[in-house]
Amino acid sequence: MKRWLLWVPLIVFAGLVAVAGSRLIAPPDTVVKSALIGKPLPDFALAPLLPAKPGLDRGDLATGKPRLLNVFASWCVPCIAEAPQLMKLKAAGVQIDAIAIRDTPQAVAAFLARHGDPYARIGSDPQSQVQISIGSSGVPETFVIDGQGRIAAQHIGDIREEDVPKLLKALEDAR
Repeated sequence: MKRWLLWVPLIVFAGLVAVAGSRLIAPPDTVVKSALIGKPLPDFALAPLLPAKPGLDRGDLATGKPRLLNVFASWCVPCIAEAPQLMKLKAAGVQIDAIAIRDTPQAVAAFLARHGDPYARIGSDPQSQVQISIGSSGVPETFVIDGQGRIAAQHIGDIREEDVPKLLKALEDAR
């Protein structure tokens, strides 16, 4: 009987390794989607972050034409990675507005000078209150806003080249 007790720790350890390994191979979906998809944006008004760009409020996003709302920060490495795709979307005629979270005018100006400026408006969200109220849990995130100011779709993470056609389709569907 005592010999079997010697094997118990090894069996428990092997079981833990198997569980951990299965989570690495096929991780669970831990992405948190906004509960506001299909619903109107909450009321908000963000001050301009840069002198040359207007701020952003809910009314700016309900103009009858679909647009993108990008939540970003100058200190966000994936935001750098998505910058070329945002510039492609802008070149394709997409209106893009932004919420800059927990950022400074100097840092955002340097970020835009270095990586391009696709934004028509940039609102400053220093405490991430608007970010949280729209259901965004991180940066970068991009929302497709229909012409009535409703969230039609959400893209979590950086926009990659293969995501551009999907976002263009989502904008077309939001018309």
